[in-house]
Amino acid sequence: MTLDMQATDTAESAAASIEKDLRRAIIDLELLPGSRLSEQEIATRLGVSRQPVREALIRLANSRLIEIRPHRGTVVARISAKEMTEALFVRQSVEIAVVARAAQSFDAWQRKRIASLLVKQEEAASRLDHPGFREHDEAFHIAIATGAGVGIAWIAIADMKTHMDRVCNMTLQSEADMQRRVREHKAIMEAIDAHDVEGAKQAMAHHLGSILDDLPDLESQHSSLFI
Repeated sequence: MTLDMQATDTAESAAASIEKDLRRAIIDLELLPGSRLSEQEIATRLGVSRQPVREALIRLANSRLIEIRPHRGTVVARISAKEMTEALFVRQSVEIAVVARAAQSFDAWQRKRIASLLVKQEEAASRLDHPGFREHDEAFHIAIATGAGVGIAWIAIADMKTHMDRVCNMTLQSEADMQRRVREHKAIMEAIDAHDVEGAKQAMAHHLGSILDDLPDLESQHSSLFI
């Protein structure tokens, strides 16, 4: 049996690209929870066969961002407060351990990079540039893990954090919301710079846990988006 490796690689690349675009649209709430997804419509719109679309949808289903229901169609999964709090528990456990290590020893080059990222975040907030702000926000957390010498820690939580991301995006509607996040990032870095392990842990716990403060109001205001 022989395989056309070029064709296989092309299909895999297409599936990965489709998954990335759909994932972003789901997290950014361009595709709202409960929205129906048609494999054929997506394939037709993108000018591809149904196979890479099917592969992309399966991957998103494995991440529990969509639900593939036989004979009933595919829909964007509604937000589960339970799954979100479980994901938060895991993420806090990992990132608190990361900042504890960062406060003990941190790469100087990554520290300079973080200083630049914080400036870019403030600028994005002042422009109400939501996509740019979220991009720099994620880069900040990746840089902390990398600077602490445990970049693999981010890989471990990158998939599950998507259950938090949709709710996070709902809380970042104003410049004040975004600037508050920047201040929390700065507090984390101040503790790391001071080699204050407990302070860094507390700052990260507060930063990640603050989303729970907004959850009851969000569920009440947007009940159709939640389970």
